[in-house]
Amino acid sequence: MIKHLFPILEWLPEYNQSKFYGDLSAGLTVGVMLIPQGMAYAMIAGLPPVFGLYAAFIPQLIYALMGTSGKLGVGPVAMDSLLVASGLGALSLSGIDQYIQMAVFLALFMGAIQVLMGLLKMGFLVNFLSKPVISGFTSAAALIIGMSQLKHLLGTDIERSNQIQQLLYNAFLTIDQIHLGTLTIGIIGILGILLLKKINPRIPAALVVTILGILAVWGFGMEQTGVKIVSNVPSGLPELSLPSEFVLSNVNELFPIALTLALVAFMEAISVAKAVEDEHSKLNLRPNQELIALGFANVIGSFFQSYPTTGGFSRTAVNNQTGASTPMSLIISAAVVGATLLFLTPLFYYLPNAVLASIIMVAVFGLIDLKYPKRLWAYRKDEFGLLVFTFLVTLTVGITQGILFGILLSLLLMVYRTAQPHYAVLGNIKGSKYYRNINRFKEDVDEDTEVLIFRFDAQLYFGNKDFFKSEISTQIETRKEGLKSIIINAESMNYIDSSGVFMLDKLLEKLQKQGYKVYIAGAIGPVRDIFKNSGLEERIGSNFLFENTHEAHLFIKQNIEPDELHKKISHQSSSM
Repeated sequence: MIKHLFPILEWLPEYNQSKFYGDLSAGLTVGVMLIPQGMAYAMIAGLPPVFGLYAAFIPQLIYALMGTSGKLGVGPVAMDSLLVASGLGALSLSGIDQYIQMAVFLALFMGAIQVLMGLLKMGFLVNFLSKPVISGFTSAAALIIGMSQLKHLLGTDIERSNQIQQLLYNAFLTIDQIHLGTLTIGIIGILGILLLKKINPRIPAALVVTILGILAVWGFGMEQTGVKIVSNVPSGLPELSLPSEFVLSNVNELFPIALTLALVAFMEAISVAKAVEDEHSKLNLRPNQELIALGFANVIGSFFQSYPTTGGFSRTAVNNQTGASTPMSLIISAAVVGATLLFLTPLFYYLPNAVLASIIMVAVFGLIDLKYPKRLWAYRKDEFGLLVFTFLVTLTVGITQGILFGILLSLLLMVYRTAQPHYAVLGNIKGSKYYRNINRFKEDVDEDTEVLIFRFDAQLYFGNKDFFKSEISTQIETRKEGLKSIIINAESMNYIDSSGVFMLDKLLEKLQKQGYKVYIAGAIGPVRDIFKNSGLEERIGSNFLFENTHEAHLFIKQNIEPDELHKKISHQSSSM
């Protein structure tokens, strides 16, 4: 049980020198990368840059003890930072101190939700975040994150908004206030990062640009010309603190934000962890344990001034590329951040905000995915519509609303599909035992006018029972002349609820009174159990249950009964 909760006890006894070298290389690289990146992401969240370093310290250590991925890079990320900013921006907060308190408490709140979900084994909930919703949400959020940095890139005081149209309008109002020195630094920063990444992706481009930006401002005294800088960054490790009464009194307002953060953060972490975990890893990724590990990383991190964190795409990719094999790389990365907090924060005094803005813009615009929407447009236009809907709502209404409405629409789409599922009328493929859709195999099937073979490709439940009844009744009506028997092919049904059972009972009673003989073919075990336990088998008649459609058809046409084994299979249920 202890090993299950603390996977470090599983891999640490087998840890060796060769693994350490890979973890050391990855930990140092990611740690160096985290310093400018963490500060930049804190700015997205509306927090002082040092809080990005706090978020990159304790959460990594906790995840190293409890996480099941050997390569997941945990810390502040752009998406969560934007959700924090959008969520707290809608609240009535007075002053930066209250804002910081609420951001830190959000980490505690979302972490507690994640731990509870993990203990209740609710990791499956992330499956409701469909790929089109995530793609539309991520692309829109990336645009908003990027555009939110215009104030730092242009050196103007642009009023913040989470709606792209309002943000661009606010930027337009300040176009005459653009600071050319700041804009120059920002553009050079963007081009420098892109160039260095093109030369060699392993170069810590963000750190190189950060150092050059600091040297340029310091050397030329650019802060005196109006270039805004980070200035004083508090030194020392984060101190232990507890939530204030003010924060606790706002729990109700924070719940929707915390729940959204918990789900999105877990989705982001589990998807990137799955993408990089190789088959030879000693650690087996366990989604519910990941919820617990990420939850505790946020809960404990919040007591040390951390705002919400999760596993990030870019750091995980770097971790994987530079040789990480266990969470020891996170301990080394956290040590680099800790050393920076203790000794190196004065070096960031002259860091221009425009450089941090350039780091953010390059990072988030890489999240915009154009290939996936193109593929959806080619073969799944309904899901393309879902993606576009989520994208537009996120972009124009709000971040939280975008993902919530996207999930709601995807669930409605799923319900619609199950309420009106595919069905087919089958015919015998000439000279074979196979039965296929008469519309797909028009030239290859023999359609028997005396027998209707109806296949329903979904579970039968309250949402589609009337559709089933309507469609089979329509098929019976169109074949009324000469029709004597009906075979319901149940191969694709995996469940029938009580409403479906009641409808079937009444339908079978009606059809039998009209003189039709109704047969059931291919019912799987759980459905046979339902027939048995609900009394439907008595209504159908035990002699009218068959293992497959061919046997039912042979019985109807030639009175050939199946052998004893097939009879047993067609009637076997768990209650026997």
